Amino acid sequence: LGTDELGRDIFTRVLYGARISLRVAVIVMVLSVTIGVAIGLVSGFAGGWVDQAIMRVTDVFLAFPVLILAMAFSAALGPSVENAALALGLVWWPGYARLMRGQVLVVKSLDYVEASRAIGVGTGRLLWRHVLPNAIDPVTARMTMTAGNAILMSAALSFIGLGAQPPAPEWGLTVALARKFLMTAWWYPTIAGFVIFVTVLAFTIASDAIQDLLDPRLQLG
Repeated sequence: LGTDELGRDIFTRVLYGARISLRVAVIVMVLSVTIGVAIGLVSGFAGGWVDQAIMRVTDVFLAFPVLILAMAFSAALGPSVENAALALGLVWWPGYARLMRGQVLVVKSLDYVEASRAIGVGTGRLLWRHVLPNAIDPVTARMTMTAGNAILMSAALSFIGLGAQPPAPEWGLTVALARKFLMTAWWYPTIAGFVIFVTVLAFTIASDAIQDLLDPRLQLG
């Protein structure tokens, strides 16, 4: 692949960029899952006006595209990889909140939960020991999809200048800086874009595989 305009090895920088993208994916997953699962758990189990209030706030977040909200947060926090990851984590939780709420509504109506309530099991213990473990499977499958989407969105933020800053070898930033060489050295911007595509595709396929594994109804035979 040769070197870039400053004499830096392109292949090495693309490989090193994987560390940045995977770090972003982990930060986004941890933030969004922690916030979303906690909110969804409380909303689904409490019900009533608490559930309605939380879901209305969630709907407000869902009314805007994730990338637009992430751009707003990133602009407010300042351009950097860490701030881009934080922004994505803060706007990605509503999907997990709604998913977790739906699962909790199903689980809390099951007989063993009603029996636990009847014998006086505390709310905290009931949520932690009985409701959460039996409602978390769809969230686990969705986490892998979130990792791929986070890498893609982070690359988009870096491409427009709201994410990683030079000289970081982040994939989106590499595409942005190398696009002016598209006619003379097409492989320079193309390799970073191709790696983004392959990585996101791999996480998507892994998410589908995990979902099939966790849901016996989707398995044949």
